[in-house]
Amino acid sequence: MIIVYGIRERLNPVKAKLSDTVHACMKEVLGMPDDKRAHRFVPLEKEDLYYPGGRTDAYTVIEINMMQGRSEATKKELIKALFRAIEKDAGIAPVDVEITINEQPAHCWGFRGMTGDEVKLSYKINV
Repeated sequence: MIIVYGIRERLNPVKAKLSDTVHACMKEVLGMPDDKRAHRFVPLEKEDLYYPGGRTDAYTVIEINMMQGRSEATKKELIKALFRAIEKDAGIAPVDVEITINEQPAHCWGFRGMTGDEVKLSYKINV
């Protein structure tokens, strides 16, 4: 599950492209299936998004929530792939992108009427 925050005027025009780009990276690095896209976009008014100095109005925050199991190397590869692809595809410089990965044990997830540790997934978590 991915949540993307940004200033409305800058985020709305690129959110479809960002969704495609993020999903492509998730497929490439994590092996996510084509149909496992769960993205939420939160466009904010400029006065509702405070960001660090040295950034522009293109400042974009990406929160990635996933089940525990990916290696440190895999998570770093995903972050670096996102920086490269977002700059290339959406024109947002890496300095204007912040990415966090939040992991929870599978039993803390609930979907399809079950907890994550009960569901048979079509993709691997331990990569």
